Amino acid sequence: MQWRSIVVGLLVLRVVLNCAVWLVFGLGPSWGFDFPIKFSFNLHKIELLNDGEKATVKTNEWPQNVYDHRNLQGKTCSKINGNSPKKSYLSFFQEGRDEYDRKYSSFPDELKVKMRGMARDMFYFGYDNYMKFAFPKDELNPIACEGRGPDVLNPSNININDVLGNYSLTLIDALDTLLVLGNVTEFHRAVKLVIETVSFDKDSTVQVFEANIRILGSLISSHILLTDPLHPFGDIGLKDYDNELLHLAHDLAVRLLPAFENTSTGIPYPRVNLKKGVPPDSINETCTAGAGSLLVEFGILSRLIGDSTFEWVARRAVKALWNLRSNETGLLGNVVNIQTGQWVGKQSGLGAGMDSFYEYLLKSYILFGKKEDYMMFSAAYESIQSHLRRGRAACNEGEGDPPLYVNVNMFNGQIMNTWIDSLQAFFPGLQVLNGDVENAICLHAFYYAIWKRFGALPERYNWQLQAPDVLFYPLRPELVESTYLLYQATKNPFYLHVGMDILESLEKNTKVRCGYATLHHVVDKSKEDRMESFFLSETCKYLFLLFDEDNPLHKSENKYIFTTEGHIVPIDQRFREKSWEEQFPCEEPNKEPPANISNCERISEERRYGLPLKSMYMRQIDHMVGLS
Repeated sequence: MQWRSIVVGLLVLRVVLNCAVWLVFGLGPSWGFDFPIKFSFNLHKIELLNDGEKATVKTNEWPQNVYDHRNLQGKTCSKINGNSPKKSYLSFFQEGRDEYDRKYSSFPDELKVKMRGMARDMFYFGYDNYMKFAFPKDELNPIACEGRGPDVLNPSNININDVLGNYSLTLIDALDTLLVLGNVTEFHRAVKLVIETVSFDKDSTVQVFEANIRILGSLISSHILLTDPLHPFGDIGLKDYDNELLHLAHDLAVRLLPAFENTSTGIPYPRVNLKKGVPPDSINETCTAGAGSLLVEFGILSRLIGDSTFEWVARRAVKALWNLRSNETGLLGNVVNIQTGQWVGKQSGLGAGMDSFYEYLLKSYILFGKKEDYMMFSAAYESIQSHLRRGRAACNEGEGDPPLYVNVNMFNGQIMNTWIDSLQAFFPGLQVLNGDVENAICLHAFYYAIWKRFGALPERYNWQLQAPDVLFYPLRPELVESTYLLYQATKNPFYLHVGMDILESLEKNTKVRCGYATLHHVVDKSKEDRMESFFLSETCKYLFLLFDEDNPLHKSENKYIFTTEGHIVPIDQRFREKSWEEQFPCEEPNKEPPANISNCERISEERRYGLPLKSMYMRQIDHMVGLS
């Protein structure tokens, strides 16, 4: 793949800049950039695959013999793999050092302005066409230039129905991006449209996780930005605004609460009907990320309205999952039975089904300041490094293959397959937040090399066969997010070049008549008629921020963090205070909490509301739908 060129250029930059070294891909001695964290990187041995001639050392080499190479005919993307010999990623970099020194050592201001304009135009081309052809439906079909809502004729089509709830999803998800782009007028118009037209009193069965991160998170973020006097976007107060977005968020959250009922573990059902609660035919299985990534939005909502219910159920689910981790490895699986607590899916990785669980352990700590959240994250991060990480021990020095995080069995750490998925590209950004910039640089370069090869990230990539396993790319933001966070941490112009590459690839390969379309096949660039809401809420937002050095978010004295859907929330002292704890203090025992809620918390809740928890849920639901 295309690691050689990047590395060669980055290596030369150390000579040119006389700075501390950092990671890129190439051959030769150690070169690097000036980073806040000083490290050197030995680049004389970076190969994705070996030829099988060297002995495999478990701690330094990626596994070589997982597949029987005699039975590879007919595998996905055989025309890529073909019969050609295996190559190092470095072999895809053919240009000389002088060329890459010229390309990566700087990024002119006028080019930043141009790229910022391209990112802005990309957002508005998708947004304006959604408003013209699709609103009030949930998504835009950018090829047909029409709207898309839930698939009512096929309720089992969860690829669509988990996300689309007939509540103008794309408009809501894009609200705070309008502010990032500085368009207060359109932000006000969009907020009024949401207030006037959106209702959650719908006979729609949606995934709790998706409704939480896309809808609830955006409503909360936009409400805070409208009402917070310390927000960075200037005077954006909306005349006669009366907390309607917060009321909508509360309404939605109450409709999601039935997912937490009638579950013996405290882990929620994956789906609810917004009118009727948990469907009678609902399955008892859910993924770790889906059940364990509700705490940020639910926790902020609890603090904004002074009601502990939402944070309590979300935190209980996190603790329940945490207590099911393997005693041997400390790892969690990816699918669990919510009634028995048995792991149905024993795969432990960083991608689909697990990604945002780790993300929200750290971000919950940053927002709420609870030490137990960071203790869980630190323990999880240590287990990831011990059991998922393959390759040499140090990212930037020593013999062996560069680091890679693989999918393993949660109980014994043995590799279960040889693919990684595109969602894993979020992890370098999380490593930046955790202060592990060196490893973030290393892992980011791996995913960028795949992007360089295909002009997109295939949904799954087989690191042994060096070919995609699943070929579509739905405009996901994870690599862009990590690129943005790495640039903020290092200010290295290389990441501006990465962003430009991604921006130009999207413009070239995914733009269609009325928006930007999912790539059905990253090789032949055939398309699917769908533009998911996260393209506007995340992908375009991070690309714009990458090139907008003077954005109010970057200049503000106040600190902000992004949710897993890219929504902006402040790091605010008020989110570290819970009034209900002062009213009902209770000492927790010095032991690990059980999977179900502690007696202390249960007593406090029942004392506060004067009724059992199930009745508490039902009263809230009845009140919100006007039944009491």
